[in-house]
Amino acid sequence: MMSYEKDFYSWTHEQAELLRSGQFNSLDIPNLIEEIETMGRSEKRELESRLTVLLLHFLKWKYQEVRRGRSWQLTIDEQRIQFEETLNDNPGLKSKLDEILKKAYRLAVIQASRETKISKNVFPESCPWELAQLLEEGFYPD
Repeated sequence: MMSYEKDFYSWTHEQAELLRSGQFNSLDIPNLIEEIETMGRSEKRELESRLTVLLLHFLKWKYQEVRRGRSWQLTIDEQRIQFEETLNDNPGLKSKLDEILKKAYRLAVIQASRETKISKNVFPESCPWELAQLLEEGFYPD
């Protein structure tokens, strides 16, 4: 059996072949379980990341009006699409959206403060936008 720790790539191919051929007793079950759980966490992090970038640009858009530009607008548009695609691919994450929005907003405030040099205290404590607004094409905070 291939070593999970020493040659992950080969291990994945071996496990796939064992599954295809029905050799379930030979599977590395503990590591397969861990990898499947990791894949789920990865999809959740992807959704959080997309939303964080979207919120970051919403905050910059609202609090740095003079710097608004096409680049920020395109980033907002892109992140909306990427977020929706990730959510469509992982509908099981819909039940976690409130939690994801809260975490993404906290991270976006920190990043916005770093990038804009505006104190974190200037930004609202909780997200001032509903998720539907964030995803609404053509909506930009004013």
